[in-house]
This record gives sequence, structure tokens and C-alpha cells, in this order.
Amino acid sequence: MSRRSFLVGSTSFAAAALLANRTFGTVTGSPRLPGYPFTLGIASGDPLPDGFVLWTRLAPRPVEVGGGMPAEPVEVRWEVAEDEAMRRLVQTGTATASPSWAHSVHVEVAGLRPDRWYWYRFRVGGEASPVGRTRTLPAPDAVPERLRFAFASCQKYDTGFYTAYEHMAREDIDLVAHLGDYIYEKADAEDAVRRHGLPTSITLDDYRSRYAAYKSDPALQAMHALVPWIVTWDDHEVTNDYAGPFTKNNLVPGPARDQLLLRRAAGYQAYYEHMPLRLTARPSGPDMLLYRRLAFGRLANFHVLDTRQYRSHWLYGNGKDQPWDPAMLDPARSILGDRQRDWLYRGLSQSPCEWNVLAQQVMMTRILQSNDTYMMDKWTGFEAERRRTLDYLRTQKIRNPVVITGDIHCNWANELIEDVDRLDAPPVATEFAGTSITSGGDEDDTPPKGDRFYAANPFVKFFNGQRGYVHCEVTPQAWRTDFRTLSYVSRPGAPLHTAASYLVESGRPRLNRV
Repeated sequence: MSRRSFLVGSTSFAAAALLANRTFGTVTGSPRLPGYPFTLGIASGDPLPDGFVLWTRLAPRPVEVGGGMPAEPVEVRWEVAEDEAMRRLVQTGTATASPSWAHSVHVEVAGLRPDRWYWYRFRVGGEASPVGRTRTLPAPDAVPERLRFAFASCQKYDTGFYTAYEHMAREDIDLVAHLGDYIYEKADAEDAVRRHGLPTSITLDDYRSRYAAYKSDPALQAMHALVPWIVTWDDHEVTNDYAGPFTKNNLVPGPARDQLLLRRAAGYQAYYEHMPLRLTARPSGPDMLLYRRLAFGRLANFHVLDTRQYRSHWLYGNGKDQPWDPAMLDPARSILGDRQRDWLYRGLSQSPCEWNVLAQQVMMTRILQSNDTYMMDKWTGFEAERRRTLDYLRTQKIRNPVVITGDIHCNWANELIEDVDRLDAPPVATEFAGTSITSGGDEDDTPPKGDRFYAANPFVKFFNGQRGYVHCEVTPQAWRTDFRTLSYVSRPGAPLHTAASYLVESGRPRLNRV
């Protein structure tokens, strides 16, 4: 790609954003379709006290370019009811599925009662979707007795089966937080245990087909249909380890960076098309506003972060693990970007909730590894901002901060201390990092990392490398985390285990094993 080609393409980003708000051609309510249109299932997300987002995408031939849909807008009817049989309808309406957005539908339902379960479905032509279940959040001034939720990340399709979601579906939970790597952009691995058969994703059509392949999985569809999801991305929704407009090997302006921005625009649009997100998140070219806040009454405030789009370039080029360098303390380096960081700090200081949850992608705890190196793709690579954030939590006396993290394909329970050069410093927050759904494949119950590792990192209280997800139960008095694990994902049917459980008492950011 030449630089001129990119500049011509980039001028179309703004035009595309304007045109996306318009519908061209006659909207048909009875399209001629080559098959069942709801092959990718249904979903809900971003719940509020009076509503939620309902999602589907019409795709009778899901992996094909265009999804098997005609190149015309289609009218889709939606229904919300108080009962699973869909007899007591409380709201109905229609939405337009546009080919410009892959015939996806994002319905923002409002005007409902707080803290209630509802059921929903879609109709197009003579076809009806499955019935899904979702809920509204408690009223802003309510103090709920408890919140139960699960969080997950890193679900590489060709690496394993989504057995974890089958077990998660049996949990009595209010919502799911997905912390990134919903898809992986590469072609199937040579040792794949199941195959999607797609090349590396580069174009918008590539990413659309990739999401369609992933969302065809019945366990993933079932979990989406059971509870609302709060989603954020990490890197593989575009390409591995990208940092803002940079890749690991391209840290200077030029055609490679221009190509990444075009690829980012394609990945971001496909992400929006396949997630239950509000209109405020709809991307404009390579930009998409994903950080946001959702409060479960006065019990828990979810500050959902984006640590990919705005981060500074790699400090060490393509080296993930590097020795300490004073440049790590450069205050100009940021993982959040100025605007998001100010938004986060302001929201934390104004939060009325008992627990403040930072739902984000990469490890915040600074880990000294056994070879005396640090993980530069994590918050450690932006050490000045890491310390600044923890200092803010301490000095502003933020109420019960808990960090939930994806990305790392392992389970970790950590106490977050502000300055790891003072290992006796009291923690200011706790961090629970969850393992992957499948990424990394089968893994035995990982043995301890060794006395030297734990002596250098005494704030690490638990480590486990198996696949699975994390279950959390939150009350005004305490936060309990259960690490749910599977011994294999290379074949279906793995039993579920609880590898460890930890309790955090309100007002005391210490991890207590239970």
C-alpha cells in the first residue's frame, strides 16, 4: 500500500461514518433468504437500570462474504417480554439491518423496570430467533444484597473447545465480562484441534468471516443468550501486540503504520458489528470509543478500560520480556492515553459504589520473572502510569478497587502495592487475572513457580495455568473470587474444578484464601 492510497482511504473514514447513519434503498420486511437468518445467535449487553442492548446479525450463510444476505436493508422486528414464553410483551419495535454494517442489529431498549429479568427475540420474514434472557441493573440508589458475575478472555477457536462456557451456563450469574481476545486473527495452527479454515484476517470481510466462525459455536451462543455481556477488546481483535498505531516491528511513520490503521478500522468495525454495544461505540475509521462505566446500583461500579487503542509505542521494539530500564519510568508513556486516564480518575473519585471494578486487559501487577526480566506488554511497560494510578487509588481513598484482567492465559491472585521496590508496602488494591477459555491449549495443574519467584513477588498469592474462567460474588461486606478450571480443552466434555477461592473484605485490600 502506498502512502497516497492510505490518505485517499482515510478521507473516506469520515464520509463512511456519516453515510452509515443513512439507509439507502427500500427496506424490505420479507427478504428472500437462502436459509435460516439467525445462525449467529442473539445477545444482549451493556445493561442499565432501565434497559439494555439487544444484538443479532442476519447471516444465513455466515462465513461467506455478505453472509448470504441480499445487498439491501432488511426490517427486523424485536420483542421484549416479562416471561420466557413471550406472552407478556412489554416492548416491541423494528430495526433496520443494513448491509453497510453486515446486517447487524443493535437495539437500545429503554423504559423498563430496574433490577428485573426479561426475555427477548427477533423476527424477520417468517423466521424467529431463539429466545434470549437478559436483565436490567438495579436502580442507581439501590444497595443490592449481592452481584454474581463471571469474567473470561482469550478464546482461540482452533486451540480448543468452549467447554468452559457450557459450565458457565450452569452458574447463577447476573452478567459476563469479556476482557478481550474474543477472536484471533491468524490462520489455523498446524496442530489445530478444530478448524475454521480461514486465512489471516486483514480486510473487513476477513474479520466478518472470523467472527461468524467463532459465533457459530453453540456453547458461546448459549452463554450469550443467557445473560447480558460487558465486552472490551485486547490485541487479537486486530493483530497481536499492537500498540495504538504501532506494531512491535514498526515504530516509525510510514506505510506499515498506515496499513495498521486501515486494518484497525476493519477490525474495529467487525467488532462493533458482532457485539451488543451501544451506538456511542460505533467506530469511525480506526477510532472507536470503548471505555465506559456501568454501575450495579451502589454495590459495584464497572470502569471498563481500553488499554490498546491509546497506548504509547513499544519501549523495546519486539521484545516482550526485558530487564529493567529507567525509560520505563518516563511519565510521557501511557497505556490509557490522557483523556481515558482523566475519565477514569474522575469516575473513581465520584463513584458512590462500595466496590470499584477496573475491567481491563493486561496485568497491572509488576512481576519480576525468574530470569530477572519484566513483561513489557503489560502495565509494567508503562511503569510511571502504573504507579500514578495506584497512587491515585491510595491518596484519593478510592473505595475497594478491584482489578479484573484477561490476556495472560493463566490465573493469578495478586495484592497490588504501589512501589514494588518496597515489598513491605501495604496493598492499595487487589487484582484477579483470569486464564483463557482455550488459548494455550491443554495444561496440567501448574506447579509452583519456585521459592525465588515468590520471594521476589510476595504479593502474588496464587498462580495456575489451566484453562477456564473466573466466578465472582460481591456483597457489601466482601468480594469472593473462585477460579474455575478445566484439565483439558483439546476434546469436549472436560469436568469443572475450583482451583482456588479468595475473599477480600470491604475496606481491607488483602487476599484471604478460603
